[in-house]
Amino acid sequence: MDLLRQRSLAVDTVRRVLTGQGYREVETPVLNTVHGGASARPFRTYINAYGMDLTLRIAPELYLKRLLVAGSGPIFEVARNFRNEGADATHNPEFTALEAYHPFADYTVMRELTETMIKTVAQALHGTQVLPLYDVHNPDAVPVLTDVSGPWPVIAVTDAVSKAVGRRISIESDFETLLAVAAQHDVEIGPGMGPGAVLESLYEELVEPHTVFPTFYCDFPEETSPLTAPHRSERGLVERWDLVVNGMELGTAYSELTDPVVQRHRLTEQSLKAAAGDLEAMRVDNDFLDALEVGMPPAGGMGIGLDRLVMLMTATTIRDVLSFPFVKPQQP
Repeated sequence: MDLLRQRSLAVDTVRRVLTGQGYREVETPVLNTVHGGASARPFRTYINAYGMDLTLRIAPELYLKRLLVAGSGPIFEVARNFRNEGADATHNPEFTALEAYHPFADYTVMRELTETMIKTVAQALHGTQVLPLYDVHNPDAVPVLTDVSGPWPVIAVTDAVSKAVGRRISIESDFETLLAVAAQHDVEIGPGMGPGAVLESLYEELVEPHTVFPTFYCDFPEETSPLTAPHRSERGLVERWDLVVNGMELGTAYSELTDPVVQRHRLTEQSLKAAAGDLEAMRVDNDFLDALEVGMPPAGGMGIGLDRLVMLMTATTIRDVLSFPFVKPQQP
């Protein structure tokens, strides 16, 4: 019960930070005709009244962007999402996430907002800006409350991966070289993966699990970020960051893609992957694309797992911060 009280205080603090900066809370549908807004395997259901298949939402992103088109101004949603995937210490089939969007902003604005928000939550729960950080080399060690009040590191993904593998690589590297580096470090590469996907796999395996102090990894490959605006100066990259703490991705943010022609092309590529058997690939959402054609302002968008935020603050697993984590019923 003490953990649930801390959860309530954390979520309330998040809301206060956002509303204090001019964001309005909104709600979007949980039942979706097209699953999108993230790469994830959805739960499927059927609506008798309309005689059609539906999915439970995996993310509210595409609906929130349609509100931006309508002139909503800065908005956020504390959303219950559903993903038909594995369950472990950091994943539950249903989870709570925050998504926030600010027109005429970018991923740098969302990074500053996110850092302020998490530090404010830490202040509310611990009385000062500290986080319980682990020693990744000794997972059995007790986490230590660590001062995080200073600026958090911002590191390009290419730089982080290059440091991890001991040589300079990028999406411009020879593809065979990238495959050799992946094989050298036992990073599994699937069919159809291009240089960007290989680079991100190296990041996920060699960088993310070994990051303890809150760090923003930025400028990801375009190949793995279909909803993100192209980087303003680096070809083949996009303006996206992931926040990693204690070896766990806590949140992500984009400078949002607003070009409807480019967006349709990227979602079509995703749908081809889905047709080829990729259960996590997004589908073409024509209602969303029609809205983009009306005109969406440049915007910064951010998403954070609120369950994971409370896990971070309390040094617990996801099951500890849920009122009723899913439990498989015992057989009679």
